[in-house]
Amino acid sequence: MNPRLDQPLRLGTRRSKLAMSQSGHVAEAVRAITGRPVELVEITTYGDVSREHLAQIGGTGVFVTALRDALLRGEVDFAVHSLKDLPTAQPDDLVIAAMPQREDARDALVARDGLTFEQLPDGARIGTGSPRRMAQLNHYARSLGKRIETVPIRGNVDTRIGFVRDGELDAVVLAAAGLNRIGRSDEATDLLSVDHVLPAPGQGALAVECLASDTDLIAALGKLDDPHTRAAVTAERSLLAALEAGCSAPVGAFADLLADGQIVNEMRLRGVVGTLDGSTLVQLSTTGPVPQSYDEAMALGRELADEMLAKGAAGLMGERA
Repeated sequence: MNPRLDQPLRLGTRRSKLAMSQSGHVAEAVRAITGRPVELVEITTYGDVSREHLAQIGGTGVFVTALRDALLRGEVDFAVHSLKDLPTAQPDDLVIAAMPQREDARDALVARDGLTFEQLPDGARIGTGSPRRMAQLNHYARSLGKRIETVPIRGNVDTRIGFVRDGELDAVVLAAAGLNRIGRSDEATDLLSVDHVLPAPGQGALAVECLASDTDLIAALGKLDDPHTRAAVTAERSLLAALEAGCSAPVGAFADLLADGQIVNEMRLRGVVGTLDGSTLVQLSTTGPVPQSYDEAMALGRELADEMLAKGAAGLMGERA
C-alpha cells in the first residue's frame, strides 16, 4: 500500500447499480479506516455484456475474471465482489482480505398485486435465472399442492422487476441483499424462509480482494472482516466445492449461528441439491461448534457434502439448466 495519505486507493467494481452501491459502502468504510481517498474504477465483465444464461457462459467466475485481471495488472488496488459470484478455488496471488458483515441472505419474491409465494395462483409464472431457485421453488410449490412455471430470465433488478410490472410474469425472485443495498427492499412482497428455499452459498456477503503481496493493505482491509460471516460462508463454499458444483448446478447452502442466550456457541449448516422440477431434493443439515479456523469451517462443509453424496446427491448433480 502506498504510504502517501493523499494517494487515492483504487477500488475495482462492476458497473451495475447494485455493484456500485455495495462498492460505495466498502469505499466509505475503507476511507474511514485508512484516512485515504478511495476512487471507484468501473470495470465491465463478461457476465455484464453477455446476454446468455449464466449456466451457458460458465456460471461462477464470469463477473470476477476482469476484476481479478485488473488487480493483477496493477490497475486497481483492491476489488469488491458479491461472494456468491466467486469460484471456490482461490488464486495464490490474490487474497480475500475482508468479508464484511453479511446482509440478509434470503431470497425475495417480487410478485404482482402484493402476493406472497403461498398466495400465488396455480400455474403462476415465476422468473429466475438460477437453477438452485428453480429446484426449490418448484419443490415448495409441490409441498403446497400447486404447480408453478419457472421462466429463465437475466438482467439487472429493473429489468427483472419490469417483467412483473409489464404483466409478463406473475413474480420474480431476487436476492434480498441486493434489494436492500439499492434501497428497494419495500418492493419485495415476500421474503422466502431458509426453511423452504436455501440461498446460494455466500449469498448476501461481499468479498474484498487484493494482492497477496500487499501486506499493508491486507492489514487495513482486515479491519472490515466479520469473523462470523467468514466462518459461515467458508463452510457454505466448502460444501459447494466438495459437491463439485458451479452455479449451473442447483445447490443451496446456508450456515447460521445458534446462540444460547447472548453466547453464540454453535453453527448449523444446511445444504440442498435438487432436480430442476423440484421432484427430488437431497436436503441435510449438521450442527457443530462455531469453527475457530479456516480448516474447521472447511471440514464442516466437506462432512455435510459427504453425507449428501451418500444420500444420492451425485445423481442429481449431472443435471444442468
